[in-house]
Amino acid sequence: MAGVTGLLLAAGSGSRLGRPKALVEFAGERLVDRGVRLLEEGGCHPVVVVLGAAAVPVRGAVTVLNPDWATGMASSLRVGLAAVPDASPAVVVALVDQPLVRPAAVARLIEAFRAGAEVAVAGYHGKPRNPVLFRRERVPELVATLAGDTGARPYLRAHPELVTVVPCEDVGDPADIDSAADLAALAERAAW
Repeated sequence: MAGVTGLLLAAGSGSRLGRPKALVEFAGERLVDRGVRLLEEGGCHPVVVVLGAAAVPVRGAVTVLNPDWATGMASSLRVGLAAVPDASPAVVVALVDQPLVRPAAVARLIEAFRAGAEVAVAGYHGKPRNPVLFRRERVPELVATLAGDTGARPYLRAHPELVTVVPCEDVGDPADIDSAADLAALAERAAW
C-alpha cells in the first residue's frame, strides 16, 4: 500500500509578520524545513509543500507553486491536493506556522485512519485544530467546498459525522505565528 502523503501549506507572504513564514527561522531551522520534518517523522511519505510568496528549494519534499497564493488558503489547498499521488490512501494537511505541533500528532492521525477514520483532526483540549487527515475518497468532496481563505473548515463543519477528533494536547500545541511577538513567545517554548 502506498504511503500517506504529507501536505504542508507554506505559500503565504506573512503580511503581519513582514516576511514569508516558510523562510522564518525557528529553533535553528526554517519553518518550512521544520514542517517537512514534522510530516516525515510522523510517518508521511511523500511530503508535498505548497509554496507561493517565497519559491525556495526544500530538501526532502516535492514542491509545487501556487500562482494564486495571494487569494488565500483555499487555492493552496487545492494546488497541494492536486499534487497528492493517486496511489496515496490519505493525506495529512499541516500548516507551516504551527511549529509546536510534534510528529506524534501526525502519527496519531495516521493510526486513526488505519483504524477506520474518514477524517482525523488533531484535538487540543477538545478543540479541533491542525493537522488534519483526509481519506483519499473524501478529497474530491473537500476540493468542491474550497473558497477564499478558510481552508477545510467549512467542509469539516458540514460533515461532523465523518470527523474523528484525536487528542493531541500531550504531543504539541497548535499555537501559530502571525507576528514577531508570536514568534518570540513560541521560540521560548520550542521543545523539539
